[in-house]
Parts: sequence; C-alpha cells; structure tokens
Amino acid sequence: MSQSALDIEAELEKAELARQAGNEGKARVCARRAAGSAAQAFLTRHAVHLRDASAFAALQALAEFSGLAPDLRIAALHLTMRLNKAFTLPVDADLISDARKLIGGLD
Repeated sequence: MSQSALDIEAELEKAELARQAGNEGKARVCARRAAGSAAQAFLTRHAVHLRDASAFAALQALAEFSGLAPDLRIAALHLTMRLNKAFTLPVDADLISDARKLIGGLD
C-alpha cells in the first residue's frame, strides 16, 4: 500500500474515532482531508493543475470534473457543502460514507 493510501486510511480512521467520541466536526474535517487527498491524486493523474493545493479545492475541482460518475459528483458536492447556522449540513449526508465512496470510485 502506498504512503498516500496509508495516509488516506489513517484520516478515515480518525474520522470514525471522532464520530464515536461524539465529535462530528472533527469527523467531517478528517473525512474531507481523506477524500481531498484522493481527489488531488486523481486530478494529478488527469493533468489537472490547481492553483490552490488544499484538499477542499481539490474536492471542488473534482465536483466539476467532466465525466465523473454522478454518484461520485454528489459525494464530492456533499464534502464541499458549507455548514448552516446550526453547524450542520443542509442535507442529510454521511461525509465519512461519502468519502469512502469517492475514494473507492477514484481508484
């Protein structure tokens, strides 16, 4: 397993542990970092260069990538959604599940 894959898996594990501890905010951050790393690798393989190297920017670019499967696009969109005033997502989404779907679909 590559170092990148190990880092992604470590972030997903941190996300699960944060959720179990009741820290959904940290779980969201870790899920986004994991998915963002996979998105960065995918975009690099497809010669897409980003000015902003953040995981969030990679997820935004991925959501606009032509030819991306609709379910992966939805997962990327969920992962880039802003929280509302109650600090929750405006849709019913599980970002850890979306991150896993996106990561698996990009491999």
